[in-house]
Order: sequence, then structure tokens, then C-alpha cells
Amino acid sequence: MLNFIYYPVSGILWFWHKVFGLVPFLGPDHGVTWALSVVFLVFTIRALLYKPFVKQVRTTRKMQELQPQIKALRKKYSKDRQRMALEMQKLQREHGFNPLLGCLPIFAQVPVFIGLYHVLMSFNRTGGIGPGRLNMDPLANATTPNYVFSVQDVQSFLDARLFGAPLSAAIAHSQELYLAFDLPNLLDNGIPSRTSVALISVPLMIIASIATHLNARHSISRQTAEVADQPQTAVMNRLALYIFPFGVLVGGPFLPVAVLLYWVSNNAWTLFQQKVVYTQIDKEEEAKRLEAIERRDSYAPRPGAKPAVDKRSGAVPDQPGSSEEAIGSPTPPRPASPKPGARPTQPRNSKAKKRKQRRR
Repeated sequence: MLNFIYYPVSGILWFWHKVFGLVPFLGPDHGVTWALSVVFLVFTIRALLYKPFVKQVRTTRKMQELQPQIKALRKKYSKDRQRMALEMQKLQREHGFNPLLGCLPIFAQVPVFIGLYHVLMSFNRTGGIGPGRLNMDPLANATTPNYVFSVQDVQSFLDARLFGAPLSAAIAHSQELYLAFDLPNLLDNGIPSRTSVALISVPLMIIASIATHLNARHSISRQTAEVADQPQTAVMNRLALYIFPFGVLVGGPFLPVAVLLYWVSNNAWTLFQQKVVYTQIDKEEEAKRLEAIERRDSYAPRPGAKPAVDKRSGAVPDQPGSSEEAIGSPTPPRPASPKPGARPTQPRNSKAKKRKQRRR
């Protein structure tokens, strides 16, 4: 049904298994070879999703910048949902904002996780309940290919151990499923104990839970106070900080060792990627801020420079911070110059004085 997911995921896992199988001190049947194949499957998928993740971060930043305008639109059109939706779309188009880009990396990882879980569980198809379970007997399971993996690859995976634990075994699996890892004439490692699986699964569960919490804390620290104070955001932040990490601990016993490896490596990549991307974007925003300051300063007069004089009128343009403005006294108007050939005008006071002198 979901072969378009299962085959690509199994193909990437098969590729890395062949690559690490060439390492002399490991070999194709070593548990570390299969573990590294799972880890680099994660790294391959996340590398393909790097650019969408950067767009997600930029979209989140843009959404935070637009929060005041979005809040104003919601308040203005609170009684007209249709008009508010249209204004929201208009605002998003004007600023090149696409909210779907913020969800793309998360949605893209969901099918990868489902595909990996199904492919790993399909190495052991002896049970009758759960993903990949076909109710096979152990011998038929070990002699049946698994998507792109051959019969030899299936037997290699079943025989591989990581510190004594099969990669597709989980703590909560039934004893029936554990029997698939020990077949006479095919496998020679014996039936693994639940204790050996727990010794590797429990540390991975704890590391995955802590990494999930740290990733959430790092993401939340980038939120503005206005966004973090919103009720919906506050609820999601609490879920990401505490409920999701606790869910890893609760669901860990039901997850195979390889899936726990996927979870740990995925969280490690996310934490590293967040630091790199956020640092890069912070540098870009700081460069834009400094460029804006430099552009603004380029229009202001330099300290000690003479004010520019208008050649046509001979007037000095108003300068901010002049002595007249500092004292508060208005600048007296400059008398107009007489036209060529016109008699000089005298003040009215001087004419009155001449008349008095004549009378005397």
C-alpha cells in the first residue's frame, strides 16, 4: 500500500549497509554496520530536507515579525471571518509569507519514520499483529526477501547484534518474536535475552528523551515574548518540552533498537542543524541592521561640516540641532534686496523724523 515509501527507505538503508560492509574490521554482518546504516539513513534524509528547514526557520521569523499586523487584523475583522481570511492572505502575499513551508520538514519526516519502522519490523515477520507481521514461521521469514534486501541480507540482519541485542528487537516484544533470531543451520548467535535488549534500549530511550527536550527548549528560546504568550503557543511549548520527551520514555519499550537509534540520531542532527542555521540567520540580520544604520548615517551631515547653501535663493537649509533651535528664539526674516533701478525704501520712522526737523 505504501510501497512508494518502503522501497526508497529500504534502498537508502541497503546502500549504506553495502558501504559500511566494506570496512575491513566490521564486515557486512556486524551489528555496528547495520547500526551505522540506520544512522546514515537519517543523515541522508535530513540532508535532503536542509533547504526546506531553512525556509521553515525564515517563515517562522517572518510570522513573528507579522504578529502585530495579524493581531490587528483579527481584532478589526473579528466578526467577519471571510474578510479576515482574505486580509490575511493579502498580508501573506505582500510579504512573501507561506505558512505551509513551516510544516514541510515535519510532514516530510513522518513518512520516513513510518517507512523505516515498517522495513525494520519486516525483517521479522513471525508475529501476527503489528506492522510487517505476516505470521510466518521463523524458517520462512529467514528465507524471504524484504523489499530491496535479499535473503542473505535478511539473514545478516537477523544475525547481527549490537551489544548482544538484535536491531529489530524491542523490550516489549513477545517470546515468539525472539525465536526468529535463532535458527539452526542459518544463525548461530542464539536466542537473545530480554535483558540484553533492555541494556541497549534503555540508555537510547533516555538519550532520545533528553535530546527531544533540548531541541524543544532551543526552538522555544527563539520565540518572541509576544508569540510565546499566546495561549495556543504556550500549550504547544509545554507539550514539546515535557509531554513529547515523556512519550519517548513510555513508548520506548515498544520500539525496536534500530528505531531508537533513528530517534537519537535524528534529534542529534536537529540540534546541530538548529545551531548552524540560527547562527547563519542571526549574522544575516545583524549585517542588514548595520547596513541600515550605515545608510541612515550617510544622509546625515558630518560633524563640523559647513551647512550647504542653496545657490538660487542663497538661503541656508534648516539643520537639525542648530543654535537657534537650541535657544528657542526664532530666526529673524532677512530683508528683501531692492530691484535694479528702484529707489531705496526708507522706514516710516525716518520720514516722520525729517518732517519734524523741517517744522522746527
